[in-house]
Amino acid sequence: MKVRLHPDARAELRQARVWYFERSPLSAVAFAHEVEHAVSRIREAPERNPLAEHGTRKFVLQRFPFNIFYRARDNEIVIVAVAHQKRRPGYWSDRTSSELK
Repeated sequence: MKVRLHPDARAELRQARVWYFERSPLSAVAFAHEVEHAVSRIREAPERNPLAEHGTRKFVLQRFPFNIFYRARDNEIVIVAVAHQKRRPGYWSDRTSSELK
């Protein structure tokens, strides 16, 4: 199944990698691997993760304080947010109406 990132989710992912890289290049690599693993797990079984806000599902990263919010469609998965668990809950909710048309 194809996985697409909302442009703002892509920017969040990039910002998080830069933040980790500035502190530790090894942490940045570990973060990137964790996200890749999460996307693989989501792709394998999109319905496995619990329902979350605004009709999305939530995948919780194990080693980093981030959640991946996504919607599964017939032929694709749209990641709408890569959200830090302690910052501005729900800030991304307006993206669910403009996912990637």
